[in-house]
Amino acid sequence: MIETSATLRTEHAAKYIAQLCKHFAHKVDVSHSDGHGECRFVCGTAIMDATGETLRIKVNAPDDAQLKETQEVVESHLLRFAFREELQPLQWR
Repeated sequence: MIETSATLRTEHAAKYIAQLCKHFAHKVDVSHSDGHGECRFVCGTAIMDATGETLRIKVNAPDDAQLKETQEVVESHLLRFAFREELQPLQWR
C-alpha cells in the first residue's frame, strides 16, 4: 500500500468530514463518527480526522494510479463543498 496525506486549516473541518461521508455513503462503504471519517473506494481509502481547526486526510491505495484517483475524488468534492472558503488545491505528501 502507498500512503499520502494532506492537511487543511479550516474552522469547518468536522463539518466537511460529515458532508463528505454522507455524500460518498450513497456509493461506497463509509464509517463516520464525530470528527472522524473513513471512505473505502474501489481505488483506495480516505481517512479523515478533524482536530480543532485542522482537517487531516490520509489516502492509501495499492498503486500510484489508484492513489491519484482517490486523492482526486476526495479533493474535488472537498473543494466543491468548501467553495465559500476559496481553498487552494491540497498539498499531498
